Amino acid sequence: MDSKDRARIWLGVAGLVENECGEWLVVMKRYGGLDGMWSLPAGFVNPGETIDQACHRELQEETGIKASMQGLLGIRTGVLRNDISDNMAIFYLTANTQEQQITVQLDELYEARWMTPQALKEDKRTSMLLLELVDLPLKTRPATIEDIDRDNIFGYTEYKLFF
Repeated sequence: MDSKDRARIWLGVAGLVENECGEWLVVMKRYGGLDGMWSLPAGFVNPGETIDQACHRELQEETGIKASMQGLLGIRTGVLRNDISDNMAIFYLTANTQEQQITVQLDELYEARWMTPQALKEDKRTSMLLLELVDLPLKTRPATIEDIDRDNIFGYTEYKLFF
C-alpha cells in the first residue's frame, strides 16, 4: 500500500463525557455533515499519539474540559463514496463539572454544553450516532493495560490495550 492509499484510511476519536449529574458533553459543529448538529467532541488522531491521547487532546481543544478515561465504548466504521475508510474509536469518560467551565473552540463549533440523554433524544438537531448511544447502556471494561515492555520487537514508544 502506498502513501496515497494510506491517506484514504482515516482514524478518528470521539469522547462521550458524562458528568456527576448524568449529563453528556455535546458540541454543535460548524462544518461538514454535522454542521448545526449535536455530536460528541471528536477529531483525528495525530502522528505520534495513541487514540486515547487523541481523545483527551480533542476534548480539551474543543471544550476545555479535562476528563477521566473509563474505557472504550466501541468503534464506528464506514466507507465514504466507495473510497475512504472512515474509522472512529468512541471512548467513555467522566468529568467533575463543579471544578471546570466549558471553553468553546469557536472556529470549529457553534456551541458546547451539558445535556441530558433525554433532552438529546428529543432535540431534532441530535446526530444519528448520539441517538444510538442514548439507548445503550454505557458499559466499558477497565480503561487500559499499559506499559507492556516484554518482547517489544516493533519499537513501540507507547503501547496500550483496550478491551
